[in-house]
Amino acid sequence: MNRRPRRFMNQINVVPYIDVMLVLLIIFMVTAPLINPGQIELPQVGQSLKPPVAPLEVEVRKDNSLRLRDREKSGVEIRVSQQELVDAIKAQQARNPEQAVVISADKSVRYEEVLKVMDVLQNSQVKKVGLLAKPRAG
Repeated sequence: MNRRPRRFMNQINVVPYIDVMLVLLIIFMVTAPLINPGQIELPQVGQSLKPPVAPLEVEVRKDNSLRLRDREKSGVEIRVSQQELVDAIKAQQARNPEQAVVISADKSVRYEEVLKVMDVLQNSQVKKVGLLAKPRAG
């Protein structure tokens, strides 16, 4: 008996794989419309949410004088000393604890003066103190 040497096959027959993929595609196309999307039930609140409160603004002027402006009420600025500033802010935050305080300063004011005001407020347990800056035009 004369046997020929067996040749190795170096190709893959992909036709069966394509058949399987087409069957899977048809199954998914048929079952996709039958699936109900999940519905989310949102929790309900007893009272409506309050709108955010406009912050109190502390201005540090070129002459290092302090002004307090309540944007929630009239927006009129009042010249105050450091102790009057602390008292006024604590009184406002006692009425509305969510009201923030922002410090704005003229750009010619020394950084140290702004930090002094921030330090006085933080040492007096005034919460939510931040800095106000003008966005860069561009």
